[in-house]
Amino acid sequence: MEGTSFDTNPRIEGGRNDNGIESDCANIESSGEYSINQGKKDHLPPAVGMEFDSYDDAYRFYNDYAEDMGFRVRVKSSWSRKLSKEKYHATLCCSCEGFKKQKDTHRSRPETRTGCSAVVRIRRTEFQRWKVTDVVLEHNHIRIRKSNKNFSIGTKRKTPLDSDVATETTSFLNTGSYENLTFAGTDVMNFVNHYKRLKVKGGNAQALHDYFCGMQLTSPNFFYLMDFNDDGHLGNVFWADGRSRAAYGQFCDVVIFDTTYLSHKYEVPLLIFVGVNHHGHSVLLGCGMLADETKESFHWLFKAWLTCMLGRPPSLIITDQVKGLQSAVVEVFPRACHRLCSWNIMQEISEKLKQVHKYKSVVDELNKVVYNSLRVDEFESAWENVIQQHELKHHEWFQTLFEDRRHWVPVFLKEISFLGMLTTSLSESRKPFFEGHIHKHTSMKDFLCQYELALQHKYEEEAKAAFESRNSDVVLKTKCCFEHQLSKVYTREIFLKFQNEVEEMYCCFNTTQTQVDGTVVTYIVKERIGGEGNNKAIREYEVSYDSTNGYLRCICGWFYFKGYLCRHALSVLNHNGVEEIPSQYILSRWRKDVKRIFVSDHGSIYVNANNPLHRYDHLCRRVSQIVEGVISQEHYEVAIQALEDSLKKVRLVEHSFPENGKF
Repeated sequence: MEGTSFDTNPRIEGGRNDNGIESDCANIESSGEYSINQGKKDHLPPAVGMEFDSYDDAYRFYNDYAEDMGFRVRVKSSWSRKLSKEKYHATLCCSCEGFKKQKDTHRSRPETRTGCSAVVRIRRTEFQRWKVTDVVLEHNHIRIRKSNKNFSIGTKRKTPLDSDVATETTSFLNTGSYENLTFAGTDVMNFVNHYKRLKVKGGNAQALHDYFCGMQLTSPNFFYLMDFNDDGHLGNVFWADGRSRAAYGQFCDVVIFDTTYLSHKYEVPLLIFVGVNHHGHSVLLGCGMLADETKESFHWLFKAWLTCMLGRPPSLIITDQVKGLQSAVVEVFPRACHRLCSWNIMQEISEKLKQVHKYKSVVDELNKVVYNSLRVDEFESAWENVIQQHELKHHEWFQTLFEDRRHWVPVFLKEISFLGMLTTSLSESRKPFFEGHIHKHTSMKDFLCQYELALQHKYEEEAKAAFESRNSDVVLKTKCCFEHQLSKVYTREIFLKFQNEVEEMYCCFNTTQTQVDGTVVTYIVKERIGGEGNNKAIREYEVSYDSTNGYLRCICGWFYFKGYLCRHALSVLNHNGVEEIPSQYILSRWRKDVKRIFVSDHGSIYVNANNPLHRYDHLCRRVSQIVEGVISQEHYEVAIQALEDSLKKVRLVEHSFPENGKF
């Protein structure tokens, strides 16, 4: 169908503008679609049959669309008449089309082309109009959508990464705001904003940039963002490797945002997102560095992390008590439950009270009040007594703590699933993720080396735990049917924690029915706690149970804090003759048959083939992937056969080139 003339808007042949084009929003499991750029009308995508008055109109239309969708246009080819020099055909492609030719240069630059196949072909018709003859809309790389009319893509500036580092040309995106960015892949983006300069020593920013560039080239799912201030100095940074992104896809329910290294003024101002896997181990979900602790900086980092994770917020995020941080969490994660880390707060209480006479005894008292209170009125009354007794009532910080009590005191958090990430006693401190790999004066360069070692250690630790869970039987310590039931289901480390609750059932006695409300029956379970022999105290725990649907609720809140039933709830089930734990209290995330999604980031480090240590390390990393993937007898047999075949080939090389020595 022949179109009519128009000046500003393209006409789609047949009046059709629905081309089955995939949305720029990311499809998020269980979360629908997500796009940071909401409420903005996009340009129509190009479609076969569109007609334009001139070549310039066609080019301008595609360029406007590209700018809106976050990529740049390049004229791949055009044809003109020999005599008249008039164009009659052109191919417009994405700037990431093809690959650069390898040149013998002194300094290699990161590859920016990805072989993208997005293209629009246009041809001049016999009526002197330009018609779209072919369209490919799909891209294979990250795109940044335009946020406003003043947003320009690809502005070039000379940028010193450090004051003592030679400047180099870097591509910037002057967004002014992070709100309207939508990403559809993985890549590196640099932002110019108005934040302060990242406090790193000379050369460290360059080392960080070089590390990111290397990872980007060798690791398929590596993601990083670098934020620059108006003077071109590095401000804020975020990065996550493929393993972290895959882990978040499976364990996004509870996330801790750890600011320890920043708040304690480490040379590397590191901030980390940490989750927990099915073995109860900490897993890294992303890292960042901030120039300061303002709300704006935290907002930037949270937006960067959320974008990296395809817009899927955590169910629960646990942070420190930092004012700017708390405000940023509310803005960026409005649907997530936000709570404060009680262990860090108790540590800070200890620091605040060092000037108080006999401060250790005061800390012990507050510790008991915070962690042993079973009811709200019990906590509030006990807290008030301690505060008044030690003349802390007018201490502003303690007043703030009490005002925030619903965000950190366990007695208020019994309906929130923490999966062990919220400690229930001061002795249950969780080890820092990079413990042993970073100290207060670790340089950026040293940290980047230790970073890879730390991750490799964690991966090997998880692989070992997975192997033990699948291939070794745990020793049952009782004849309790609950212990036998979960020994077949849970990973070894989670089961051992649950097994302790089964053993502690022997400290529980005199389960007594106290109230009936319809089908829900309330029991009191007594437990002997602390002390030795007859000196043990006896405490009562209230447990509600509905035999019709298996509903259980203990006043101690253990299931929500730890992710498995407590000794009191188990005692009530046993009292009622129940031989199996109800299915709703067997969390699938703890199961030993969880199939972890492993992204091949083991080989992400550059390998110098002439360096024996590099070769050895690289081979170990690749072989560990095979070990991680052995989840059944069939997998095991295939892996063994593959390794034996590989060994035969290596021995053939060994015999063919004896001068190289033994493998």
